[in-house]
Amino acid sequence: MSTNIFDPRDSQCKSPYGAVPCGTKITVTLRPSRAEGFGACSLLWYAEFADRREEIPLAYAGTDGDRDLFTTVCQAASQPELVWYRFRLQRRSGEIVWLGKNGMGAEKDVIPWQQTVYDGSAPTPDWFGRGPAYQIFPDRFRRTAVPDPAGMLGDRLVHQDWDEGMEYLPDEKGEIRNRDFFGGNLAGVEEKLDYLQSLGTKTIYFCPIFESDSNHRYNTGDYEKIDPMLGSAGDFRRLCEKAHKLGMRVMLDGVFNHTGSNSKYFNADGSYPGLGAAQSKDSPYYPWYTFLDWPGAYEAWWGVRTLPAVNESRPSYVDYIIQGEDSIIRRWLRAGADAWRLDVADELPDAFIAQIRAAMAEEKPDSFLLGEVWEDGSNKIAYDQRRRYLLGRETHGLMNYPFRVAALAYLQGGDAQSFMEAMETIRENYPPPAFYSGMNMLGTHDTPRVLTMLGVKPEDVPAGRTARAAYRMSPQERERGLRLLRVGAVLLYAFPGAPTVYYGDEAGMEGFEDPFNRGTYPWGREDQELQRHFALLGRLRNSRASLQSGELQWLHAAGPVLAFARTEGDEVTVAVLNAGTEAAKVSIPWPEHLATDALSGQQFVAVQGGLQVQVPGMDSMLLC
Repeated sequence: MSTNIFDPRDSQCKSPYGAVPCGTKITVTLRPSRAEGFGACSLLWYAEFADRREEIPLAYAGTDGDRDLFTTVCQAASQPELVWYRFRLQRRSGEIVWLGKNGMGAEKDVIPWQQTVYDGSAPTPDWFGRGPAYQIFPDRFRRTAVPDPAGMLGDRLVHQDWDEGMEYLPDEKGEIRNRDFFGGNLAGVEEKLDYLQSLGTKTIYFCPIFESDSNHRYNTGDYEKIDPMLGSAGDFRRLCEKAHKLGMRVMLDGVFNHTGSNSKYFNADGSYPGLGAAQSKDSPYYPWYTFLDWPGAYEAWWGVRTLPAVNESRPSYVDYIIQGEDSIIRRWLRAGADAWRLDVADELPDAFIAQIRAAMAEEKPDSFLLGEVWEDGSNKIAYDQRRRYLLGRETHGLMNYPFRVAALAYLQGGDAQSFMEAMETIRENYPPPAFYSGMNMLGTHDTPRVLTMLGVKPEDVPAGRTARAAYRMSPQERERGLRLLRVGAVLLYAFPGAPTVYYGDEAGMEGFEDPFNRGTYPWGREDQELQRHFALLGRLRNSRASLQSGELQWLHAAGPVLAFARTEGDEVTVAVLNAGTEAAKVSIPWPEHLATDALSGQQFVAVQGGLQVQVPGMDSMLLC
């Protein structure tokens, strides 16, 4: 019933749409049926951060057909804010009812709507989100030679054969240490820059590249040093220079919530010559950590002893990572990086993130800050704190895991309506710059391979890790997965936000959870048809302004069929997707005489401003 009275996505009820900059005037109108007999209405407005409640009467504004109109104009706060609002309506009989997003009811039962108010004074760099991004797990992408681990941090095993399986079982202490390396390096990435360019890549996103004793390198040993198995600072600078000449930018992974226990800062194993926090209370790094009983008991990320947590409020740590003239954030931007991705952003204080953004803006004004957040980042609560990632002073954008969750649910047999609703919620809650610069993906280093997710039914997933390590998709599973992945790729590249490919997904790599999703890139054994599909989508994304920054309009969302348009000026691109097994007919509004499917070359003639297209099962079209 609430949508009959008030729909915040309808300009007749609320304008402007969605999140607004500070100070914006917002027009709110209720449209109840005259038969309801309402004589007075008011807006109940709660600003969470300011802890301020306000009741705003709505003025009677006449009728529209059989509906009464009650309206008001309210002004958004002058500071970033998260507002929750609902309505109180009084019938002429005196009865009071409450209206929220779940309909009418008692005051305690109605759910409020959300209004995001953000600081729009500092613009978001618009380069991230326009073109495709490519995520590289450095140890597994490309090596130029088999490395010799002698003298390197930690006890490293190097696989001589690039194609053999990785270690995945616990050691004699019951720990999985991730100490086996394949030797992917920066020179290997440099060698394949032309390949990345052929995919349309505009941003190369690296998982951590700093010195570490693990193959994933999320337990940093030295933020100032590229891991020697990957190369040197000079190699990194050269890679960035060449990438820039090819029109690509570079994003680094910043792991600033914790270090490795085997790091120069903690130095539990004594691998570094200086005094670490675990060796002496006189260490300059001792204040960075919280010891419960020095040196053996300390706070660690999720209790993992190899990942001692740092206290991000310590001035010396803030100076080292952010504020100092040669801070980690600044020095690697000067070395050629264009962006930072913040690992486990939920674990970082708001003030710490805000300082990173300010330092980046000062050091390189066009640099981009991305946060790892797995939920709706506009209203996320982490450690009992409502977070402010997207209110204009912290991250520019977030990893869009809600996109991945909704997309996979749709591709695996869910209703297109559910996907639309999930994404419309994000679009409504996020500031437009953040929505258009989200990192959209179907898989990452933290999730199973998308091909496996789409091809293997949940009931067929083996129970044990050894069985999952050995599992290879059947021809039938692989064919199903490939067909759905091609549909998913069209969705990924046509939707607002940066379409991000996890290395090897475009080549048909498969695998379950970590570490099985981190195999070596299959050079010479790629699925070339799938590769060509991704390359075509990359070219279309980079050549069509409508796909880069165009407005989003939903055209059809029912059952397995989804269609939406992206519009920029006079240019329109329409994605039509069918995740079902049966062919489906879809009606599409089309202003021109002809439409061409950019994927197949097939042409369609519009009749009276519309197209009738038939999409085969597990297939898609991109109409231009």
